[in-house]
Amino acid sequence: MAQDLKDCRVSCKLSWEDLQTLCRRERLVCKHLNVTKNNFNYYEVEYLCNYKKHKGREFFLVKWKGYTESENTWEPLRNLKCPTLLHQFREDIKAALLQANEPLDSDSLSAPVVSFLLQKAKQRIKLQKWENLMNQTCRHKGRIFVCNEVDLDGPPKNFTYINENRLGKGVDVNPVIVGCECDNCISQPLDGCCPGLMKHRRAYNDSGQVKVMPGVPIYECNSKCRCGPDCANRVVQKGIQYDLCIFKTANGRGWGVRTLQRIYKNSFVMEYLGEIITTEEAERRGVVYDKQGVTYLFDLDYVDDVYTIDAAHYGNISHFVNHSCDPNLQVYNVFIDNLDERLPRIAFFAKRGIKAGEELTFDYKMTVDPVDAESSKMDSEFSRAGIEGSPIKRIHMECKCGVKNCRKYLF
Repeated sequence: MAQDLKDCRVSCKLSWEDLQTLCRRERLVCKHLNVTKNNFNYYEVEYLCNYKKHKGREFFLVKWKGYTESENTWEPLRNLKCPTLLHQFREDIKAALLQANEPLDSDSLSAPVVSFLLQKAKQRIKLQKWENLMNQTCRHKGRIFVCNEVDLDGPPKNFTYINENRLGKGVDVNPVIVGCECDNCISQPLDGCCPGLMKHRRAYNDSGQVKVMPGVPIYECNSKCRCGPDCANRVVQKGIQYDLCIFKTANGRGWGVRTLQRIYKNSFVMEYLGEIITTEEAERRGVVYDKQGVTYLFDLDYVDDVYTIDAAHYGNISHFVNHSCDPNLQVYNVFIDNLDERLPRIAFFAKRGIKAGEELTFDYKMTVDPVDAESSKMDSEFSRAGIEGSPIKRIHMECKCGVKNCRKYLF
């Protein structure tokens, strides 16, 4: 039995920092964790939860990492070496006092203000853990950040971050069995490379920006192709390349996503991921989501309305992208390791240049001008998934995008 378990590995539920704290508390030396007798008395501030001023000196109630709240201690300012936490705590105090209409120069804080500060501190810890978990899970270059300066809501419940679509019951995917034989898919494409094999032209320029009009499918090189991972015809499969932030909107639209870096026009931004389900299952779930006032269903109706992506409980950062009647993202159908036209991958590209700090949006009720699209095939409905002609009536959802040409309703 021991031999069978020799190479067994089980992931630890504690972080590296938590293990260090535990060793110090138990006075255990561990060279792997860099815990020595010389740093047994190193204490880390987890968060600050109260403030008072006594005889002109500032004191802060400290929650120590690895210790219970009953072991919190009041510490003078000179004992604290956490400038970022101190700055954030002072900003939180100021906001709480203004909201409570209390004087900003108080020597002590009222119970409601202290309660708010404690909730805010615990919220930030939860959001930071969620941020860390997503960045540990994702396989793309772009990092994910989380920010909520609007309310005390923490991470969404029952949501799992994924890197690729999950297949629901009744959904089968046939992987590709052939790929291109190009040595260089750009300068020396054989038979038009992968797009040419499907009687389409190459979708990207040399910088990886999309150059075909909306409605035209994109065929990227796949796992069977001779070309390597640096091929210029591999864009969507490389994942998100920009640092993005999930933030809480201030106008009642829930969470949103903004870019922390400049994005050039026609650049790939992200893929819409979730659970691929049948249209019948989407119809059933859609009724439930309508009652909850949420929208996460995306019909894959490039050729036939057979399947739908549901990003309600499984998805990536696209789960949090809001609607706009004047969006900065455009949807394209992409085929890589699966050529079934009923199962395209949904990719978002920048419709225009997007500045750092700008919110990312797409039109949930997207339509494409057939003249401009070069193709009559195009996804046109988000969250209206279901069987055409169904007797089930769907509710109207108010649009809060706030642009001048707002249609007032999502659907």
